[in-house]
Amino acid sequence: MKYLVNYPVIHMKLRCFLLVIVLVAALMACKQVESDKRADLTPAIGERMQMVHFKLPSLNDQAMLDSSQFDGQVLLVAFFATWCPPCIQEIPVLMDLQDSFKSKGFSVVAFSVDEGDPASVKKLIDARGINYPVFLADSAITRSFGGVTGIPVSFLVNRKGEIVKKYFGYVDHDVLKEEIKTMLSAG
Repeated sequence: MKYLVNYPVIHMKLRCFLLVIVLVAALMACKQVESDKRADLTPAIGERMQMVHFKLPSLNDQAMLDSSQFDGQVLLVAFFATWCPPCIQEIPVLMDLQDSFKSKGFSVVAFSVDEGDPASVKKLIDARGINYPVFLADSAITRSFGGVTGIPVSFLVNRKGEIVKKYFGYVDHDVLKEEIKTMLSAG
């Protein structure tokens, strides 16, 4: 019995296999480049990343705020955009957290990643009655938090100024409330 070899099919399978290998290699190279970019932002094992120092005008009232004003407080640093539905959805949650824990040494600090004129951000602040400081984020701010690649994203910062948790996407109010209570009671 003779075996029939279908060379065009073998060549097509070989080409597909090689294409997959090349794509995997390219993806691995891209991932390596990305991790190399972040290498200087990642703390050593056992260490925590410190929150960056900033001095920026608040979009709420244009008052210049220095991050040292938050020293000794627990912070929830939130990155958002006016065009992001989950970001808008979490505003009432952030406002409630600000009201509930402000007197206990807590603050929400928000950075808008909107580009261009800050008027749309100011309009949102006024329309929603946002009760926590809002700033425009620049590339230095987003890089200092390890690179903000998606929104909403939030960072929980302890009283020592160390970033202890990163939240991707919308986070349930009860989850945030419990973790903030834990941070506040930790001293």
